[in-house]
Amino acid sequence: MNSTNLQPAGLREWISSPLGRYVLGWEQDQMDRVVADLFGFHALQLGLDDLQGLKTNRMPHRWLGLDQGPMTRTDFVTDFRALPFAEQSLDLVVLPHTLEMHAHAHETLREVERVLVPEGRVVITGFNPVSLWGFKQGRETFYRRLGARTEFVPIAGEMISMGRLKDWLRLLGFEIEQGGFGLYKPAFNSQSWLDKFNWMEFAGDRWWPIFGSAYFVVAVKRVKGMRVLGANWKKLKPQAGLAVRPTAVSHKG
Repeated sequence: MNSTNLQPAGLREWISSPLGRYVLGWEQDQMDRVVADLFGFHALQLGLDDLQGLKTNRMPHRWLGLDQGPMTRTDFVTDFRALPFAEQSLDLVVLPHTLEMHAHAHETLREVERVLVPEGRVVITGFNPVSLWGFKQGRETFYRRLGARTEFVPIAGEMISMGRLKDWLRLLGFEIEQGGFGLYKPAFNSQSWLDKFNWMEFAGDRWWPIFGSAYFVVAVKRVKGMRVLGANWKKLKPQAGLAVRPTAVSHKG
């Protein structure tokens, strides 16, 4: 395990809970929709292998990278601040809650900018601190600092607001293409109670959309003074010094 990993204990168990399945279900729908028509040759997902962020994408070479774990679960394990790919070599990078799980979120995003080709896309999901869930998470974080054993959303980093994320992306030369909020139900970890509040999905999307408990963002890398003439037909090879499995596709739909 490298020192930058922040994956908290209990995350996998939480993901399999009703609340975790609610989150993954909404985010999987968003990912399936936004990556399906993104074209290129090389795509990468960093983190949260429970969500198949590249399932509907048709790029011929797709990888899954984690910052910890056995090679049997992933294509490679690496420090997200030093990805084993050359500069401007990837067409798409997917970050499902990756920035919240990493000790160096801004450095990770800067590294993603390095490996993306001009006009390449990054897709990011995160929890919204300006929401019912965000308020509850902040309150329980306060109680944890006082010694209470409480857990709501077991992310070890902090929630990153949409505004803050947009500022980071803008500083790195990205332009927001699309984005949105979702998950308006209260944080009941009971399927029956979640079902009783299905009406809030429609009401929230119409009346208070920016207060959804999670968001997604699709951003494109802009490079001033550069015009993309065509695809890079060279076969991409991960850089030396890191063992990578020979399979080219990590998620099969």
